[in-house]
Amino acid sequence: MTDSMDSEKFPTTTPSPASSIASADTFQCDVGSSLLVHPRREPFEYGLLAIPKLIFADGTLSLSNLKDKLLRLPSPSPHRVDVANLADALQISTVDAELVLDTLASVLPTDVANHESLDVRDLILFLHIQSYKRLLPKTHKDSAAVVDVWPRTSAFDGYLSALNPLQFKRSTSRRFMPSPADEEAHQLSYLDKHMANMVALLADTTEIDGEDSLVLTFDSFQHLGLLIQFSENEHKEVPLSQAAPFFVNSEAGIAAVSVCASKALDWLLQRIANSLEHIAAADKSPARESCMRNICDMDVSVPTHLRTQTVVEGISKASVMKQASEIMGHPVKVLNCHDSVIYLLAPLSYATIYGCSDATVVVGAVGKSLRVEYCERVQVITAAKRICIVNCRECLFFLGINQKPLILGDNHNLQVAPFNTYYPQLEEHLFQVGVTVTINRWNEP
Repeated sequence: MTDSMDSEKFPTTTPSPASSIASADTFQCDVGSSLLVHPRREPFEYGLLAIPKLIFADGTLSLSNLKDKLLRLPSPSPHRVDVANLADALQISTVDAELVLDTLASVLPTDVANHESLDVRDLILFLHIQSYKRLLPKTHKDSAAVVDVWPRTSAFDGYLSALNPLQFKRSTSRRFMPSPADEEAHQLSYLDKHMANMVALLADTTEIDGEDSLVLTFDSFQHLGLLIQFSENEHKEVPLSQAAPFFVNSEAGIAAVSVCASKALDWLLQRIANSLEHIAAADKSPARESCMRNICDMDVSVPTHLRTQTVVEGISKASVMKQASEIMGHPVKVLNCHDSVIYLLAPLSYATIYGCSDATVVVGAVGKSLRVEYCERVQVITAAKRICIVNCRECLFFLGINQKPLILGDNHNLQVAPFNTYYPQLEEHLFQVGVTVTINRWNEP
């Protein structure tokens, strides 16, 4: 069964006969406009779960059947799914079903008051991207020679350069680490390949001129906001309802407003193509090439919309402190830091610690998710809503967390202990990001 399926094969619920179908004229827009589409990093970086039953080899066929099955259920409410129904539909444990819904809630573009049940359409898109393969660091030209003198066999091969001196020497070079623009292009390419399936999964079937046709309602289109966002002139964020010419000035309550799914898909693919061209052109610019030669600060070489994250990278034998005034609530990445101490004393939404060794990282307060990946001999001290640990060795975690620690992949000799630090603004930061101080599940991995 191929992954790319004809979207017309997936009929779903029929919208109200009163639905208004936007005409083709509404799609005429300036192809050369400054409107760009960007992937939302959060689901791609913090929403991937290593649960085999969440990856569907037959593409959208199983997902379409799953959607129809969940929509037919009378509870908990229309278009919503809870833990019990999800566990039954996917034949997974209630623990895994709870993990799926909790992780989905953590990467939604807006906070949800009720985590007990979530929208089926968000769930279907979330399950679709479980097949996404993240962009990994480029291998070194002399990696074979390195292995000869520094052998190891594990999930770390090719990823954790800090485990040997020769690769460590080169690990601080951004030539081997994907840049934010590289990651965005990789995610956009995935969306370009699978957008037809995603639109088909969100679409409904209605009768137009005596024939069944797929239409996309305004309400369903809004759920693409889980995966994409728009900007104008590289910095001004544009809401989905205002970005799409066929839904301009629509309101969330006008769920009956709809458009032909094929027309919406054409428009989305054109926006993605334009954005990929924009990234490629920026990558070839003299400023970008000069930056790569000089290994300069990330903010010099990336568009404004990519600067909404703070990166601490390549620190060796030093201490670094980032406070709230420097981070401004943005997601933070700590990459390839070795034999160092990193302090992130700020309220954060998301944080990543990747490829570090012999380091101590203190993360003040994380309201959504902290991900620690490919680290060795690292101490992590954090207060967070949830933490995901992937492919780590000999690491020690001092945790104050509200959800069970999620440990995935090839891990060795990990230790967990209760949170054990303090700084003057800690309680204020915990309150800002919604971490509950009376709940600590550090000992429930």
